[in-house]
Amino acid sequence: MTDHNILPQSGAISGCAASIAGAPDIATLVVCAVETRRLARALHHEEAGPALVTRVLSGLNDAIGARVLALLALRFRLPPTRWCWLGLGSEGRLEQTLTTDQDNGLIFSASDDGEARQLRALFLPFARAANQALAECGFPLCDGDVMAGNPRWCLSLSEWTESFATWVRTPEPEALLNAAIFFDFRPLAGDAELVTQLRRTLSELTRGNEIFLRMMTVNALAASPPLGRLRDFVTGTESGGAIDLKKFGSRIFVDAARILALGAGIAETGTAPRLRGVAAEGIMTSADATATIHAFHALQDIRLAVQAGAGLDGQAPGNQVDPDRLNEFDRRVLLESLRQARKLQQKLKTRFHIET
Repeated sequence: MTDHNILPQSGAISGCAASIAGAPDIATLVVCAVETRRLARALHHEEAGPALVTRVLSGLNDAIGARVLALLALRFRLPPTRWCWLGLGSEGRLEQTLTTDQDNGLIFSASDDGEARQLRALFLPFARAANQALAECGFPLCDGDVMAGNPRWCLSLSEWTESFATWVRTPEPEALLNAAIFFDFRPLAGDAELVTQLRRTLSELTRGNEIFLRMMTVNALAASPPLGRLRDFVTGTESGGAIDLKKFGSRIFVDAARILALGAGIAETGTAPRLRGVAAEGIMTSADATATIHAFHALQDIRLAVQAGAGLDGQAPGNQVDPDRLNEFDRRVLLESLRQARKLQQKLKTRFHIET
């Protein structure tokens, strides 16, 4: 990739960011959100690379979210206490693609449980209005209701800490699912120090916690790369021969990087930075980390291509791809990326002594 591939869009990106920052209302942000996705498609078509495309897209989406919150804060009587809006999941990892729903939460400061209940009642109308405004901007409401407007995820720092501690100490299926979403958190607007404190607590809970990490690994291994012994790819008939590149592709890298990073006390939330941190700690070699990151980015690139193509055809962007419909080069890239995912899972099995 060379600079001339990126420069044609740099001015448009800066202009879009300025429009977002100065947006006077939600209707203007709706238009900005459309432009944001158009720019992401343009960057992808100019071969800017998936790491840059997802980072630019996530950054502009962050700006939209922050402006939504700033506008709504003027309409609601928020309590005089510290608070912060949390980006979770792919947003928390700065890895959003062209199709993404909302995953967010709200953290605030409270002196005790009683005050937390009172403050939550004041924050919830604001949070629900923000969720609805983001939906208008093209970020669908989360099917699992993982949003700040849900009282379960509008919590004081103490309540978030207790939730994290409960999930780690009692790693039941729902707790492991929550960990996969909520442990990829990042501050989007408000007092980031609350998030720093929560991050410190999470590190204390998970660093070197072999029992919890092993349970997370068992859960992560439930999704394996669709590779066969006799055939290159194994696809399910229910998907018409297509592979879900998120569930059986990028998610494998995301889950593995999370587990290894949590065990090492690495504060990064992005998949590639986590893997680099893991290599720096000597948990994997630098060469293995680099190969893994390349494979992850290759999968992300194919996902973006599928989503960008669907958008142009008027279809809803998704993550399904039929390997037989790819050109020979992309098919080979997909195959090698999934083989790298299998190697990564094997590393997890060896590290946590899991037999299959």
